[in-house]
Amino acid sequence: MKSVLVLLLAALALSASAQTPKGKGKRLRAPLPDTVEMRPVTIFSDGTRMAGDLYLPKNLAADDKLPAIVLCAGTGGTKGGTQARLAPLFAIQGYVVLAFDYRGWGQSESLLLATEQQPKPDANNEMTLQVKALRWQMNYAYQTEDIRAAISFIAGEPNVDANRIGLWGSSYGGGLVTWVAGNDPRVKCVAAQVPGMGGARPPAAMKYAYDLATKQARGETEPVPIETGKMGGKMAAYDQMRVNPVKNIGYSALDAASQIAVPALFVVAENEELSSNAIVESAHKNLSERNVPTKLHVIPGITHYGIYREGFNEATRVEIEWFDQHLKNALPAAKR
Repeated sequence: MKSVLVLLLAALALSASAQTPKGKGKRLRAPLPDTVEMRPVTIFSDGTRMAGDLYLPKNLAADDKLPAIVLCAGTGGTKGGTQARLAPLFAIQGYVVLAFDYRGWGQSESLLLATEQQPKPDANNEMTLQVKALRWQMNYAYQTEDIRAAISFIAGEPNVDANRIGLWGSSYGGGLVTWVAGNDPRVKCVAAQVPGMGGARPPAAMKYAYDLATKQARGETEPVPIETGKMGGKMAAYDQMRVNPVKNIGYSALDAASQIAVPALFVVAENEELSSNAIVESAHKNLSERNVPTKLHVIPGITHYGIYREGFNEATRVEIEWFDQHLKNALPAAKR
């Protein structure tokens, strides 16, 4: 099994180096190992269909119960990107793995915004009206619910031990899985790489968010950012994404980390330039002081995006070891 993993890592390393400028465009995909199957699935999140891919070892018996891992993308990420590179590596190690696109991202259906006054619904509560698709929104409230829907989906898989479900998240998704791990007791293990954990927000930023909330509620600006909300600075390359500061209100991955009671791994880049390693270190310290199993692994010499390139193999190795120790080797429900 380890030899298959080494060969697949090598193939994925080659695929990672063959990217178009700025990381856009299609990456080359390593073929699935002969021992892994993948099938598309549909996940409902508040009634909206999310597109998912389920990876699992082939030839499972009907009564096999395996640990499961839900993969959660970072900014602009989709199930066909890093998740597709990572999922087979976990599957050949004996996990059922779910990759998916958040609502309005990738291949998932869109949330909808009515562009006209809604008519009175008919006897079946149905109506016809003009709507606008909401795409590529960074919305903590929605995306944490999407992750919980993905957990609910995989918990119902016949070959999954619902008492051994883990989360993996990267960048923006690393903050999301930290929050969910602190708020959903079904999560038994978590790994967050180069996570955006947030932290204390300056008073001016909070005032701006609350003022924007007032304008959105009163219809004095877009109720959901479509023309507005573009990202700037180092994140301007994600020109399809939209950010709504109103959805930051009340959300803190760092605060949620203080509620985590399950093994938590944080993998960071030594030369992180987009988020704060100091905030991640404080989350790790909090868990350690509460005697929660935790590890902070620093990959030397890389920046944030190096986690997907030269740091990919090391990060993946550490994450597999973590899940093997704290999720796979936990006692199945039937033996407790």
